[in-house]
Parts: sequence; structure tokens; C-alpha cells
Amino acid sequence: MKNFKNKVAAITGAASGMGRTLALELARRGCHLALSDVNEAGLAETAQMAGKLGVKVTTAKLNVADREAMNAWADQVVKDHGKVNLIFNNAGVALGAFIETVKPEDFQWIMGINFWGVVWGTQAFLPHLKRSGDGHVVNTSSLFGLLASPTQGTYNASKFAVRGFTEALRQELDIEDCGVSATCVHPGGIRTNIARAAKMDDSLHAKSGGDAESARSRFDKMLNVTTAESAALQILRAVERNQRRVLVGPDAKILDFMVRLVGSWYQPMSAFLARKLLAG
Repeated sequence: MKNFKNKVAAITGAASGMGRTLALELARRGCHLALSDVNEAGLAETAQMAGKLGVKVTTAKLNVADREAMNAWADQVVKDHGKVNLIFNNAGVALGAFIETVKPEDFQWIMGINFWGVVWGTQAFLPHLKRSGDGHVVNTSSLFGLLASPTQGTYNASKFAVRGFTEALRQELDIEDCGVSATCVHPGGIRTNIARAAKMDDSLHAKSGGDAESARSRFDKMLNVTTAESAALQILRAVERNQRRVLVGPDAKILDFMVRLVGSWYQPMSAFLARKLLAG
């Protein structure tokens, strides 16, 4: 896909952060939008901003973990726009917790959104993308889909799963040669509200000697590296170049290189840094 003019893009998690900046950048390039999120107020703001750029914008309140709702939304997007060329499975949440004590319902919650939301979005939109003749699946993993970190085991599990799923999908699409491709996105620290909205397990801030708010604050500082606007530009450039993987931000590039260089020896270094972070 060399350009986005007169294409139709569906974006999950479009109420804020990378979802919003992707929507606005695509609108500037003449791409029509189907936007979804659970946050209706933020979603309406994004739609209003994008609509001023002269493209058609539709919205839907959507829980990406709901497979039937995702299927219905995909059908509605085609009904409203006549076609769909891109699906950005961007919605995501964060959870700070030790694996030993993480609540089962919290683990199911993060996997439902971060992983199953990507699976359901891909499966729901893929037949429509094939019919368009010029389609692309863009799935958001993370830097934490390339390396693991203490207290982020559930997030790691969801994002490593997205990576494996998307890499297998890309190979299947290559074999099929159906006019659709796929890119896996690995953002580093992006200035969004994901840290402020993150769940923090009681055991995490108990061991760190603080409260949930201080744990969120430390997590937020780790993510304050790359702007969401810069991330959107890097992602769209990767789609234009049909890249299999895009590392977003200098931290993602540096840490990915480190893991490739030292292999599993990154783990004791990560544990050392996490110990200091938990100590405040």
C-alpha cells in the first residue's frame, strides 16, 4: 500500500494515544475512518477532529474482547463505507502484577483485550480486506513483545502472543499472495495514557513500599520517550514500505539490539533494574 488516499481504515483504541494520532494522520492523507473504543467521549473527540480534515468518519463503542461485537463492527464498517482496506488492532491495556499473585480475572482481562482483541479483529476484517484487493493488517505488540520484564509477565504474555500470531499471519498471507499484508508494531515508551490507566495489583505496590499511584507514576516515567504523533508517522511509513516489523522509538531499537547481542543475559540486567525501580 503506497498511499492512503481514498482508502478506508478501521482503528481500535481510537479515543486517545496512538489510535487518535493514527486517525488524524490518516485523515490528513485522505483516508476515510471507522473508529472504535470503549471511551465514547474520547472517541467523539477524535471523530470530530478527524472529520474537520474532510474525510468520512464513523464510530462505534466496542469492547475488542467481544468476538461477536467485533464481527458485527467489521460488517458495519463495510456497510457504511463500501469497503475497508486497513485494520489497526491498536487497543491495549497494561497491568502491573507479580505472576505468583496476579488475580485470574485480571490476567483474563489483559489477554482478552491485548491478545484476543487482535485475533478477533484480524479474523473479522481479513475477508473484507481481501475483497478490497489492497489491504493491510497492523497489529500492535510492544517492546515487551521482544523482551520480558519483572512485574510485566501478563503484559509480556499478551504482547509476545501478538508477535507470534502476526508473524505467522504475515507468512500465510505471503503464501496466499492475496493482496493483503501484515505488520507487527513494537512501540517502546510512548507518551500516552496507558500507564495512568494501568491496573496495579496490590502485591506490586506492597512489595515496592508505595501505593498504586506511585507505581503508576514510575511506570509512566518509563514510557515518556516518544510522542504518539511520531509513533503514528513511523507506523504508517512501515505500512507504506510493507515492513514485517517496526520498532517505534529509540528505546525499542536500542533494547532490541541489546537482546540480540547478549541473548538471555539481558534477564539478570533487567531484574537488577527492576529491583532498583521497585525500591523507589
